[in-house]
Amino acid sequence: MHQQANAPAPSQPALRAIGVSKSFVSGNLRTQVLKDLTLDLDAGELTLISGPSGCGKSTLLSILSGLQKVDSGRVQALGRELGELDLRALERFRLQNTGFVFQGFNLFPALSAFEQVELPLNHMGMSRDEARRRARLSLEEVGLAHRMRLRPAELSGGEKQRVAIARALAKEPQLLFADEPTSALDSANGQMIIDILHRIARTHGTTVLCVSHDPRLVTHADRVLVMEDGRILSDRRSAAPVIDSHGTPS
Repeated sequence: MHQQANAPAPSQPALRAIGVSKSFVSGNLRTQVLKDLTLDLDAGELTLISGPSGCGKSTLLSILSGLQKVDSGRVQALGRELGELDLRALERFRLQNTGFVFQGFNLFPALSAFEQVELPLNHMGMSRDEARRRARLSLEEVGLAHRMRLRPAELSGGEKQRVAIARALAKEPQLLFADEPTSALDSANGQMIIDILHRIARTHGTTVLCVSHDPRLVTHADRVLVMEDGRILSDRRSAAPVIDSHGTPS
């Protein structure tokens, strides 16, 4: 499937939450996590959602990516109403259009970096040659061409996260979601990861949404949303680094 097949019209936000509310119930206790939240996100930008633990940022990420349903409100992704899709259609939408990067890397111990990236492409019904081509290109893009035959135990934390990003990138997703992608990494590796995510947004036109409480990320995002108690407290553009023609921040 071509990357732009379901692309929204230029004037339409890539991701939209409209009056979204979400609560969780535990016993007799009901906790409202999101409160009538409305948000538009545009393609080609890295948006960072920050805020204290329990403020609702990871829940918002799950809802915008279609992993959780809303109690009330609507979510639109690439012009589709996620609430109108049945489970199978929603899974197909996520498979074809979204990529995920998590804090814990989620790599298979027995597979090489190349195999980690190639595996989801096989599940998408891609030809073996195309899957291998994309896996190789994605690993090259994150700077791991020379490490692609190594297994996770032979890679550093930063390299593992770059494999995870390559795995998501190889699908050529229009939407890329990252949940605390730098929290397990030191400063240098964390910087490298956020620079790669920013470059993906700029060079691929991808909508990148990153949830983190890591203060190092704030200056590297195009847009920073600060959440508190289920609401967006502030929404500001950040002075992100300029990306040159080689994809290098300057």
